[in-house]
Amino acid sequence: MNIVKNQIKRSLVFFLVPEFTMVAFATALEPLRIANRMLGYEAYRWRLASLDGKSVPASNGVLCAADTSLEEERKKMAGADRPSMVIVCSGYNVEKFQNKSALAWLREEYNRGVSIGGLCTGAHVLAAAGLLANKRCAIHWENLPGFAESFPKANVFADLFEVDQNIYTCAGGTAALDMMLKLIGDDFDDNLVNRVCEQMLTDRVRNPTDRQRLPLRARLGVQNSKVLTIIELMEANLSEPLSLIEIADHVGLSRRQIERLFRTEMGRSPARYYLEIRLDRARHLLIQSSMPVVEVAVACGFVSASHFSKCYRELYARSPQQERADRKQLAAA
Repeated sequence: MNIVKNQIKRSLVFFLVPEFTMVAFATALEPLRIANRMLGYEAYRWRLASLDGKSVPASNGVLCAADTSLEEERKKMAGADRPSMVIVCSGYNVEKFQNKSALAWLREEYNRGVSIGGLCTGAHVLAAAGLLANKRCAIHWENLPGFAESFPKANVFADLFEVDQNIYTCAGGTAALDMMLKLIGDDFDDNLVNRVCEQMLTDRVRNPTDRQRLPLRARLGVQNSKVLTIIELMEANLSEPLSLIEIADHVGLSRRQIERLFRTEMGRSPARYYLEIRLDRARHLLIQSSMPVVEVAVACGFVSASHFSKCYRELYARSPQQERADRKQLAAA
C-alpha cells in the first residue's frame, strides 16, 4: 500500500436526523476511527451536524452532541473546510422529517460534487431531496414497501447497501459497517480492510446483495422446500395475487396437496396465509406512507376498500383508518 502520510482521504459530515438509529451510526463511524489508527495518521476526518447545532436524540433516547449546524455547514460549502462526503443518519419516523432547507442543502452539496450517503432510512431523505431518481439504493426491509410507493422513480433493493456513482445508501444496522468497509477498500486496499475487520471482530465483508432478512427457512422454521417456494411466490405477487390454481401449476402440485401442506406446516390454509402477508404489507404502508386507504388496498391486491377494511379489522382488531390515526398520535407524543 503506497500511502502519502497525512493525506486526508475524506472529510465527512454525519447529518443527524431526530430518532436516528444508533447502531447504524456507530458501525459507520467506528471503521473510520480504526482505519486512522491502523494507518497511523488521520486519513478520515468527520464532524456531526444537526439542523440547529444542538444535540439530537437517537431512537434509543440517547442524546448525541452535534459539532455544527446546517447554517454553519452552508457557510463552509465554498471554503476549504467543506466536506467531501455527507452522510444522512436517520431511522424511526423518517417520514416526519420534511425540512426544506436541509433537503436543499443536500442537493447543493451533491451538485458541487460532494458524495452523499444515507444510513438505515436515510434513502428516504435523499429521495425527498430528489437525489435518487433512476438511482440504485437500499433501505431497511421494514421501510421498503412504503418507500417504493412514495418514490417510484428510485430503484430500491432489499440489499445490504448500494453504491451508484457518488450516492451511497445502506439498510442500516450492521450493513453500515459493510458499506464503510467498501469505501475504505476503495480508498486504500483489502489489507487495511482486513485489519479493520480484525479490530472489530468481524470475519468478513458481506456482499452488497446479501440478504437483509433471515432466509425464509430460518425465519419461519419451515423445512419443506415446496412450501418455501410457494411462500416466495406469494411474497413476490402481493399487488396482483396469484390464484391457487396458478400457484399449483407453478410448483407441480395439486390444490389439495397444497392445502394439506399448508395445514401441516403453517397451521392455516394457503389462502389465509396469503391474506395475512398482504395485510402485513398494507400495515407497513399505512404506517410509513400517506397513501390514501383505497390506494393501499389496491397496492396489496384488494378489489375494494370496503373488503380491505373488513379483512384488516378481522386480523388487527382495528380499521385501517384507526391504525393510521394511532400511529400519528404515537408519533406526536
